[in-house]
Amino acid sequence: MTEKRNAGFIGAGNMATAMIKGLIESGVYEKGQLGASDKDLSALKRMAEQFGVESYGSNRDLVDQCSTVVLSIKPQNMKDVLDEVKDGIRDDHLIISIAAGIPIKMIHDVLKRDIPIIRVMPNTPALVQKGVSALAAGQFAEPDHMATARTIFDAVGDTVEVEEAMMDAVTALSGSGPGYIFRMMECMVDAGVGVGLERETALSLVIQTFLGAAHLAKSSEHPLSRLREMVTSPGGTTEAGLGVLDKMGLKETIGKAVVAACNRSVELGKND
Repeated sequence: MTEKRNAGFIGAGNMATAMIKGLIESGVYEKGQLGASDKDLSALKRMAEQFGVESYGSNRDLVDQCSTVVLSIKPQNMKDVLDEVKDGIRDDHLIISIAAGIPIKMIHDVLKRDIPIIRVMPNTPALVQKGVSALAAGQFAEPDHMATARTIFDAVGDTVEVEEAMMDAVTALSGSGPGYIFRMMECMVDAGVGVGLERETALSLVIQTFLGAAHLAKSSEHPLSRLREMVTSPGGTTEAGLGVLDKMGLKETIGKAVVAACNRSVELGKND
């Protein structure tokens, strides 16, 4: 196992599983360079059996063996985990946290070491290697540390770098965003059923419509506004539908939803 590159995941849940899967399938890491620890021994066993990665008997054992440590745990468990491992943290460690709402300062204050810490907000499409993750560097994180973190999260989708102060906004937009999209998809399926389609047919149409539109938006050189215009013929069906959405205040509603989510993220961060 290469000391410089080995990575351990504290927490063997869905996101850690997605990242390990992506890292192995992309060839960025070999399974012998990856490991995990979790108090849920059944989850740890499943991960080890599925991917052949190292299972650690405790979080401290993982920290002792892995120079890159990914904290893929629930925010409410963060302090207990940090207290457990802090005596094993070395100067050569890189700490990456995906715990929502936990500021870098909190991790630094518990560990009491001036080491590189990177905060990341991924989203659930990472489970199928189609996510987007925002990375924020702590005070002691150098470009090579950020490159390591981007390598890990590039394996499950796209990555962007932001200032930590923007993490609440990221959480509201891309972190919570899949929930907004799924809700819109639900509504469109129901609407399809309402105009006579079988539910299964409506679901297939809606899923592929969202998937195709997203692929087109990503691959096209045109801005979103132009893509909308291209499908909106004067006096046509799309114009009729969009007219209702605009009249009902779609833009304002989505804006308010993102602001509400952002405010809630700020509140949760203060609580932690």
